[in-house]
Amino acid sequence: MSDALLRVSGLSKRFGGFVALDNVSLEVRPGERLGLIGPNGSGKTTLINCISGVLYSDEGEVRFDGRNVTRLPPFLRARAGIARSFQIPKPFRSMTVLENLQVPLEYAAAGHLGERRAAREALAVLEQIGLRERAHEDSASLTQVDMRKLELARAMAARPRLLISDEAMAGLSSTEVDEVLGILRRLNDTGITIIMIEHIMHAVMRFSERVVCLVAGQIICEGTPQSIVQDINVQRAYLGE
Repeated sequence: MSDALLRVSGLSKRFGGFVALDNVSLEVRPGERLGLIGPNGSGKTTLINCISGVLYSDEGEVRFDGRNVTRLPPFLRARAGIARSFQIPKPFRSMTVLENLQVPLEYAAAGHLGERRAAREALAVLEQIGLRERAHEDSASLTQVDMRKLELARAMAARPRLLISDEAMAGLSSTEVDEVLGILRRLNDTGITIIMIEHIMHAVMRFSERVVCLVAGQIICEGTPQSIVQDINVQRAYLGE
């Protein structure tokens, strides 16, 4: 993949004597839908934290669009085009849905926006995500699924080229999972590259073009969704011997 948008090379991260990532390498093409799976404690969140800048790796390199971003702080990676959602949405509950988007528009997106332009862009993102009608409601009043949408919207306000969706469907009903999957597909259709981290396997398999399985800080398998579910090492990781 010489045209990779994201290239992770030899990434390692330790917490004391615990090795969370052990020489992890992967590449993601522009416009690709990549699923990242693995049992609890496998290193998925540590990996995306190192990609987005929440953590710095002990070894290895992260390159985005050919640029070495390994030591850049999170806000500069966001301005370069890397955005991520978080497992637990934490909106500014004293603000409206619209105001919650104006914060990342002001601080994460490159360039200073005036108040009117920021509001217009925020409304456009909410339209894209399906929250336009709730723009002026208090974020504290949102349902669980709408809270997940707002978390995605806040990531999208940074105008990313790469969106990392971290368990955006956790705790949702099957109908709500379909709703969020539809949003992510529409975002991908606009050219945004998406990495999906998710425990809901049928959602990952439906969404992803390629799936990477991480176990104990190492990639044990990658391939099409069909090949992943048939891989004996993946089955052992989830089901045991």
